Amino acid sequence: MTLIVSAIGQGLIWGLLGIGLFITFRILNFPDMTVEGTFPFGAAVCVSAITHGLGPAEATLLAFLAGLLTGLVTGLLYTKLHIPILLSGILVMTGIYSVNLRVLGKATVGLLHKKTLFSCSFLTSLPENFPSVLVGTAFSVIVIILIALFLNTELGQSLIATGDNEKMALSQGINTNDMKILGLMISNGLIGLCGGIISQNNGYADVNMGIGTIVIGLAAIIIGEVAFGNLSLTVRLIAVVIGSILYRFVLLIVLKLGFGTNDFKLISALVLAICLSLPLFEKKFKTSIILKKGVERP
Repeated sequence: MTLIVSAIGQGLIWGLLGIGLFITFRILNFPDMTVEGTFPFGAAVCVSAITHGLGPAEATLLAFLAGLLTGLVTGLLYTKLHIPILLSGILVMTGIYSVNLRVLGKATVGLLHKKTLFSCSFLTSLPENFPSVLVGTAFSVIVIILIALFLNTELGQSLIATGDNEKMALSQGINTNDMKILGLMISNGLIGLCGGIISQNNGYADVNMGIGTIVIGLAAIIIGEVAFGNLSLTVRLIAVVIGSILYRFVLLIVLKLGFGTNDFKLISALVLAICLSLPLFEKKFKTSIILKKGVERP
């Protein structure tokens, strides 16, 4: 039971990463490698702020602002210097590694005996792992509501139009470069926020904790889409969080089967590859059924 509650709590918190990646990967329709630098940057800023005496709420906000900054830098490299988006993300991701070392002062910094979002008296009175469920649910609900409201505004519709058809958006007078920068900032802001919360939940920040995070985010998106099919944009945000929880259950099953934690990255890649290939197999299956019916028809 404890492991199940832990998987749900972790899935809810990591769902913020999935929502952030969803904005660039699905709405703007391009890959953003900044994710693997933004996540540890948010964690580093948050942990460093707490160790220097700042409150956990303020430190979490700083993690979000740190993410906004990395998204802004990537957006400027992409739109102003015309560096391809994939390379822009890799450049920022690489540079942030050194920044994280500067922020933390060393490779790993712990939060032992420090106050975090999970150490308030109400949460500590709850059963084990329930604090992560409560905090994850609160942040997921708030983020989903805010993003859904934003996407239904004129600015949000301009962002969606930029991802759907950039030429058409330009013809409608939309500054697509500004929309791309805005999308990258919101996306990385949420990823930095996720990094800050995860670091408080784990009790430490590490400069290498961003490795593989893009696979985790993509897995949440793809699993949510495969599990629930075609949905409205707002409901897809919820599906991403549910997909993140389901992904955690997959890892839990893998752990129960006797695999070690060192195999999680490989399993994550395999799960993502399988989910991405499902539409192809589904299409081939439907085609074979149609052909079979055509053959059997008198």
